[in-house]
Amino acid sequence: MSNEYKAEHIQVLEGLDPVRKRPGMYIGSTDERGLHHLIWEVLDNSIDEAMAGHCQNIVLRIHTDGSLSVSDDGRGIPVEKHKQTGISTVETVLTILHAGGKFGGGGYKVSGGLHGVGVSVVNALSSRTEVTVEREGKKHFVAFEAGEPKEPLKSIGDSSKTGTTVQFWPDGKIFETTDFQFETIKKRIRQQAYLTKGVTITLFDEREGKENACQFYFEGGIASFVQHINEGRESIGSIITFEDEKEDTAVEISLQYTQEFRESIFTFANNIQTIEGGTHLTGFMTALTRTLNKYGRDSGFLKEKDQNFTNEDVKEGLTAIISVKVHEPQFEGQTKSKLGNSHVRGAVDKIASDKLREFLAENPNDAKAIVSKCALATRARLAARAARDTVIRKGALDGMNLPGKLADCSSKDPNKSELFIVEGDSAGGSAKQGRDRYTQAILPLRGKVLNTEEARLDKILSNNEIKSLVVALGTAIGETFEIEKLRYQKVVIMTDADVDGAHIRTLLLTLLYRHFKALVLNGNIYIAQPPLYKLQKGKQVWYAMTDNEKEKIQKEYDVKGDNIQRYKGLGEMNPEQLWETTMDPNTRTLARVTVEDAEKADHIFKVLMGSDVPPRKKFIQTHAADVKDLDI
Repeated sequence: MSNEYKAEHIQVLEGLDPVRKRPGMYIGSTDERGLHHLIWEVLDNSIDEAMAGHCQNIVLRIHTDGSLSVSDDGRGIPVEKHKQTGISTVETVLTILHAGGKFGGGGYKVSGGLHGVGVSVVNALSSRTEVTVEREGKKHFVAFEAGEPKEPLKSIGDSSKTGTTVQFWPDGKIFETTDFQFETIKKRIRQQAYLTKGVTITLFDEREGKENACQFYFEGGIASFVQHINEGRESIGSIITFEDEKEDTAVEISLQYTQEFRESIFTFANNIQTIEGGTHLTGFMTALTRTLNKYGRDSGFLKEKDQNFTNEDVKEGLTAIISVKVHEPQFEGQTKSKLGNSHVRGAVDKIASDKLREFLAENPNDAKAIVSKCALATRARLAARAARDTVIRKGALDGMNLPGKLADCSSKDPNKSELFIVEGDSAGGSAKQGRDRYTQAILPLRGKVLNTEEARLDKILSNNEIKSLVVALGTAIGETFEIEKLRYQKVVIMTDADVDGAHIRTLLLTLLYRHFKALVLNGNIYIAQPPLYKLQKGKQVWYAMTDNEKEKIQKEYDVKGDNIQRYKGLGEMNPEQLWETTMDPNTRTLARVTVEDAEKADHIFKVLMGSDVPPRKKFIQTHAADVKDLDI
């Protein structure tokens, strides 16, 4: 092996080559999520035109040839020669990274695009891209293949309209799938229509057998968004909506309280969803808590001098949309998940404080109902704290007295440790015998855990199975939760493949999503994938995860029916089989639990696990036909 390291060993990727070489650096992944990211990059450009007041209509089309187009009636990308590049501006935007109207050149006051790599990345990762621009009385056309110019910009006729159409064919050599999902796109454009007043967004699907069209326009803006989220929930008072501008920050907030136990708060900066919140959320919560505390004290709900509502108290049952428009947004991380502009906190705090104070003074009935809800949350919080402290005193934070049913691993390094949450004593016994005792801990759960969707924390902590899990995890729960104290890097739910197993898995996911959400967001939660079938021919053994996989093995190796075993429970496997198929890091398959869409996840948990029956019945009726091989 040569130790030489010279100039010729340094590879220089020019133009859009870096994007095709390392697509994940620019769009996150090359799976279905990355594929749809291409749409969002193009759509964001049209939304920017709408936010600037130059676009009223956006149309997306899924074409039969595998392409997708986004058209708007904005100003149209400039077509004249760009002074710096020497080529047309539209070709500059499509072929050069960090070229766009979002870098202080006066193109946009605010925009969703942060890195300026949007449409050029779409061009780079598409086998073909076509752009049609209508402006200044002419229609222009230019085409690219794999990011390279293929058909130079040319005028193709006169036009009295203005706008841009970008049509792209995702490169099948780069993406794992090129099948656009109507529901995914529909969800995104509905959200953007809520956030952008005065814009109509339409989606057409021209593929055969598909839902063909939907259109969104919301006169009420984010107030309509709150109304949509709270559909089916018992509301407290009316929807509060206000907007104002301070320190070059436009602030728009809509909120309403409900009888729920948990909050539904969604934040946006320049129409980009900030899943991790940021300075706009901090400013809002500071204003809300301070204002409700003052009103509570003035109105007599808070009588003791040292008694105050906390952020957690005023969040209970709150649905809120916080949308800010910032001239130069600073996002933490390339995923734009958290807003960092420090001045936004003060702007949101001042505007929200003034508007909330006005609302409470002018609507005394609503104000009293809201403060009563917060007071009830305070009493529940104090009860939950007492219950939690009892659990902690008996648990991991007091002498490391772990649950007796936990078979812990000998490793004390969380990065090397795994916790398997196993259904039942039978499977727990097999798992304990078959595991790697150094890195794998086993916690068997007896029966079905409590449905935590609509239970307060004090009731949750009275459940023995949940108490054991809380102590085993080591993070505590509620306001004292600390992810740094997690004892296991991987927390694996391992349940049977039948209906009961699926139900237990859903109950556990509900608990983890509602009360250990940071573990889900951090990627610590996994679902074990035990095989459904064992196939044997002589001394040869195969395991199949699905019916299709089973049939393929049957056909390829001529395995007869009598030599096929269908596993309905983990307890049917001996320790060696459970290790080999489900627990051995070298051969197992684990599904990591992620939250791609917090609003959708919140809604699904509410439908499936909440007390409201009609939405669940409708969900079951809608999706019943999708269920295959149901074990009853």
